[in-house]
This record gives sequence, structure tokens and C-alpha cells, in this order.
Amino acid sequence: MDPRPADYDVSRLEPLRFERHFLTKVWGGRALERRPGFALPPGKIGETWEVVDRAGENSLVATGGLKGLSLRELMKRHGKDLLGNVPAGKGGCFPLLVKYIDAAENLSVQVHPDDESAARISVTLDPGAEAKSEAWYIVAAQPGSVVYAGLRPEVTARDFERVADGPGVLEALLAWEVKPGDCLMVPGGTVHAISAGVTILEVQQNSDTTYRLWDWGRSGRETHVAQALQCIRFGEPERGPIRPLWFPEGELSVAHLARCKHFGMNALRLTKPVRRSTQSQFNLYAVLEGEGRLRWGEEEHALAPGDVWLVPASCGYHHFEPAGGELLLVHTLYRP
Repeated sequence: MDPRPADYDVSRLEPLRFERHFLTKVWGGRALERRPGFALPPGKIGETWEVVDRAGENSLVATGGLKGLSLRELMKRHGKDLLGNVPAGKGGCFPLLVKYIDAAENLSVQVHPDDESAARISVTLDPGAEAKSEAWYIVAAQPGSVVYAGLRPEVTARDFERVADGPGVLEALLAWEVKPGDCLMVPGGTVHAISAGVTILEVQQNSDTTYRLWDWGRSGRETHVAQALQCIRFGEPERGPIRPLWFPEGELSVAHLARCKHFGMNALRLTKPVRRSTQSQFNLYAVLEGEGRLRWGEEEHALAPGDVWLVPASCGYHHFEPAGGELLLVHTLYRP
């Protein structure tokens, strides 16, 4: 049954916030209670999925006139108004997935396919393979915490294959110490892992294809070494975390964080009201610090740390107003 009132104008898309999906993980914990500050259900919560359009997990609108409607249904009925000039993902799905990750323990050493290897592997080893490039914004990190991303320059495919499924794989990886505010682009084909003590906001292609190489000695979790070896990109340049470099842009400051052909991420820092345009494409905003309001037309929505808002392309101009102090947003666009 359609959850909207009978007199609701179905052609009128509005800024959207979705119900949060909590996922328990063997490596999860409770850090998301501290930052961004979520009320968590019991258990080891490793991920929250904030925006997702997949068969097994689909976001439901949490507020407003579209409350209760799924992102899948919105894409079916109003995909053009929602996406604007952005192409839909595979099967007409929303093209990106947004999540928070709490690595209370080390995450497995793993790799995702890029577009080229996903097409190849789907014919041979894994019919359901989907490409997945992702970007990590470091929300919190304990002192000394690291992320692993990419291979040391001297590591060859033969070298890597000898150590891929054991602890020796760490010696082949580049390790980067991270601090809150750092951002790292992780293209498909990049071997990576997240160490204990790191909380991240992740924006990624709409994919859940992960090939696990080594899982820190945990038992009972499947590995996928053959598939992983087919999609690892050897000889790639080092790609470490970047610190935000802020530039004034009108009434706010902007830091460019990550870019790939599927999306781009910027950080926005504002202390006074600003007007934004959707630029004829959907906009995603994650609230990292501060509180405030998102206004569109006569409507007003409260902003709280951790919120992720999807502003449909058809919304056009929208406004952000800090509630005293500074508001820090991570802004994702398809074409920055």
C-alpha cells in the first residue's frame, strides 16, 4: 500500500532522509554512539546503511510527505526527477550507496572489482560481480590507527600471489596513518583494509561485491583469492589519504576530497546561511559536525550529526542554515 496521504502531490519530490539500516558485523562495535552520535540497537554494529537501493536492503523515506516510500519505488516512478542528468545504476537502481563503518576490530584484507574486471569476472568466476569504487572520509580514528590501501611499488603479481591468503599479505600493502578529516579514494582493483579504531563515512558505487583475501586469522568466513587475483590492479601509483585544503567559495569554505568517474566528494564548512543549487543532478549531504536546518521552498528540516540527505535534482535551489557555530557537510555529486 502507498503510505502517502491521498491528496499528496506525487510529482513534488522533496529533500529526503531515510531510515537508518543497522548491520551487525564480527568486527563491529559501538563507536557510532560517540561519533556521529547514533542511538544503536544492541550488538556489534559494524555498518549503518544510510542510502541504499538493493534487493536485500532498500532505504525507506523517514520524514515528510513521502515517508515510508522506498528508494526503489521512487526510482521507478520518478527516476528522472530524482537523478536529473545522472544515469541510473544497474537495473535502474540508484547509482550510489552511502554508509558509516565502525571498525572496532580489523576488517579483512579485500578488493573489489573495477568496471573492466567486473565485466570479465561475471563471465568466468562470479556471475553477479559488480564494480565498486569507494571513498572514505575519516570520521574518527584512535591514535596510531591506519588504513591499508594499495600495494608497495615493488610487489609483482607473482610476489602477491605467494602471500595473498596469509598474514604476509600485510607486508605487500601500503599502510597510512589517518586522522579525523582525512579522505581516501579507493578505486576498484585496490587491495585494502581498515584497522581497528577507525570510523568512516563511505560513499561507493551501488555494489556489494567483495573478495576477501585474508581475515586476520578469524575462522568461518569465506575467502575469495581466485576472484581477487583476477581484479587487482598492479603497478598503480600510490594513493594515500589527503587532508582537506580549504578554499573560500562565496559564503562558505570548500575542500575537494575525492574524485572518480562515478562521483566526487567535497567538504563544505559554513557559519552562515547559504543557498545551493542541485545543478540538475541529485545531491547527497552528510552532516558531520554541528546542527542546523535544510530549507526548500516553504519546508524546513532539522539537521543533526550523522544525517544523510538526498536532495533530488528537481528540487533546484535549497538552503543550509547553521544553528549557531559551524556546520560541516560532506557533499557528493556525480559531476562536481
